[in-house]
Amino acid sequence: MRNLIRFAMVPAALVALAGCDMTREAGAGLDRGTFGDATMNNMLIQSGELSYMVALTEKFAADVQNTVNFEFDSAVLDAEAQEILRRQAHWIKQFPEIRFRVYGHTDLVGSNAYNKSLGQRRANAVVAYLASQGVSRARLEAVASFGETRPLVYTEGPERANRRTVTEVSGLVARRPAPLDGKYAELIYREYVASAIPPHPVGAPALNVSGE
Repeated sequence: MRNLIRFAMVPAALVALAGCDMTREAGAGLDRGTFGDATMNNMLIQSGELSYMVALTEKFAADVQNTVNFEFDSAVLDAEAQEILRRQAHWIKQFPEIRFRVYGHTDLVGSNAYNKSLGQRRANAVVAYLASQGVSRARLEAVASFGETRPLVYTEGPERANRRTVTEVSGLVARRPAPLDGKYAELIYREYVASAIPPHPVGAPALNVSGE
């Protein structure tokens, strides 16, 4: 409950920001896709649900790394990416009420069309790996690609930081008629049990999953 005061302030802040652009690096899923237009934004703000989506997105990113990176022109998950995704999957399985979306990104090398496709393959690879870890595909609501349009580092050359996917909260599995009830608050304050992650066997063969 140590975050109670901070999260209690979120709804009021979001109402004040209702007319503002809510673009976020973490996939920007809160201003595009599920929350793509002003009408939907206003409805979610009025119901209080948007504040919970923001809080859950921040909680996920704080508890586990929400980004994985890729080699140049590749959608193959290396050992580091797989370890991050195992932790993502463990978190997701502890919060069965939440849906997620994976966003694919590329660097600026290559054509727009090719990078859009490559970003999609990277997102597909992450979704496939999360599913292999026991996450229901029904909760991985969609995959999307921003291609090269949202670089973290503005350079025309190869840049690993830009070759990434971002996993983000996209909504709740089922809407409740009273979104500001205690069950929503319970999601925000529930602790992520990192210690329950089973150790990955040393020397176990890596599972490379790509979207090809």
